[in-house]
Amino acid sequence: MKVKINRNAAKVLKEMLKTAEEGQMFRVIITHMHGDHAHYDLVLDTPKEHDEVVKTDKDIDIILDSREEYLNGVWIQYFYVPREEFVITNPSKGGHHHH
Repeated sequence: MKVKINRNAAKVLKEMLKTAEEGQMFRVIITHMHGDHAHYDLVLDTPKEHDEVVKTDKDIDIILDSREEYLNGVWIQYFYVPREEFVITNPSKGGHHHH
């Protein structure tokens, strides 16, 4: 499975990991589905039986549930403007972007 992460997101996630409990990593979860696309969120968690720990090129490991096809190929971005927020999309699954 694949995850892409932008530089801003890596920086923010690394800061957040400093206060995480030992062994915890970020997991991308699906908050809800809309037919052809999903909405995602990030939570701190530890890997479970069906999970895959995906290494990114930014030295951050992300947990994905290997049974969930909509998680494969997610792109985690962080923006400072117009407001500070994570934007998680899956370009390989289509869907819309929030502006």
